[in-house]
Amino acid sequence: MHIKDLRSLTPEALQSKLSQIQLDLSIEKRKIASTGVQTKKAKIREMKRTIAQIKTLLKERGVST
Repeated sequence: MHIKDLRSLTPEALQSKLSQIQLDLSIEKRKIASTGVQTKKAKIREMKRTIAQIKTLLKERGVST
């Protein structure tokens, strides 16, 4: 997700998006751990980047995570 799209969201929507992406990331990590095959490396990297961007935006707005 692009930073412009994230900036337009409300803090509540950002919190919701953050929890959803963190859940998706944990599911992907579990799949890798159970199968031993890492095929979606770019997807995981993008999820981590988006999580960091959302946390940064929330911190800028003074909202605790």
